[in-house]
Amino acid sequence: MNHLEQRLNYVFGEQLPAPGSSMEVAPGVRWIRMSLPFALNHINLWLLRDEMELADGSGKAQGWTVVDCCVDRPESRAQWEQIIADEMQGLPVLRVIATHMHPDHLGLAHWLCERFEARLWISSTDYNVANIASRSDSGWGGESASRFLVSHGLSDKGSVEGVAKRSSYYSGLVPAVPRKYRRMQDGDIVHIGGKDWRCISGYGHAPEHISLHCEALGLLIGGDMMLPRISTNVSVFDTEPESDPLRLFLESIDKFRVLDEETLTLPSHGKPFRGLHERIDQLHAHHRERLDEVLQACSAKPCNAHDMLPFMFKRKLDLHETTFAMGEAVAHMHMLWFAGKLRRKLDADGIYRFTTV
Repeated sequence: MNHLEQRLNYVFGEQLPAPGSSMEVAPGVRWIRMSLPFALNHINLWLLRDEMELADGSGKAQGWTVVDCCVDRPESRAQWEQIIADEMQGLPVLRVIATHMHPDHLGLAHWLCERFEARLWISSTDYNVANIASRSDSGWGGESASRFLVSHGLSDKGSVEGVAKRSSYYSGLVPAVPRKYRRMQDGDIVHIGGKDWRCISGYGHAPEHISLHCEALGLLIGGDMMLPRISTNVSVFDTEPESDPLRLFLESIDKFRVLDEETLTLPSHGKPFRGLHERIDQLHAHHRERLDEVLQACSAKPCNAHDMLPFMFKRKLDLHETTFAMGEAVAHMHMLWFAGKLRRKLDADGIYRFTTV
């Protein structure tokens, strides 16, 4: 545990739900932890005890609301099969909520929705972007993404070719998106298990991320907007090459400041914690430090985003990590560019370089 984590209260200590099992974190709220095939090797999913009116008006169905799904791969389906058999008391999934459209959150939504004839709940923006991404090579790999990263300084031939070949990255983990959905947007109240959960939109990490706050339970399902150990990835992608996602992210997490400091935050990665305001402050401080590093480097000489990787990331990166690191470096440079602190120029070699104003 690093010194920043010591300022947070991990209320369950080192206790984690075992693979294929769940753990109660509040009345009617259970924690599932599933493995991922990435450096970030797990995702937290949430089972919320629920009931919903039957379509014919004859009564209420008892079951569960699932929040986030994991990627679609055989190992994930097998873990879900065990959860369904051992943890759900023989009750069905009534609805599937996806906090956002990234593969580890949406990948198995189609499978769960089809299996239980359940509806997907998600923001409209993320639903539509997911449909585009599952049918396209843009934003997640392929030639367009490769050219974008080259324009920001990626030059290693193997890495450039590797990104170009990843045209099926998203569709490989999200092979289908449910054909129908229920829109969630900021301020909406979702009634789950007799409790009100308020939707809080967030930007910068995903097109329109939705977190869920239940005042009665003192819980925040933060998704990827509020992680305890790392800062979630905030990237510029080839599909929106002049975006300013870091400003959007920092503005979004400040929306959580109105919640009680002792709110139990349920993150998508890492362990549930208390200390929400402290964590918001830590994330702002983290990004201020990265922005200062970028400014210092660009004051010494014109720099591209790839030049920033040794400053911003102190470890060796694989190809998957490099693509996200590049996107995040561009995001920091763009925030300073839009703020008028950096100047951007497309040089004769086709690479964007930034200098201080």
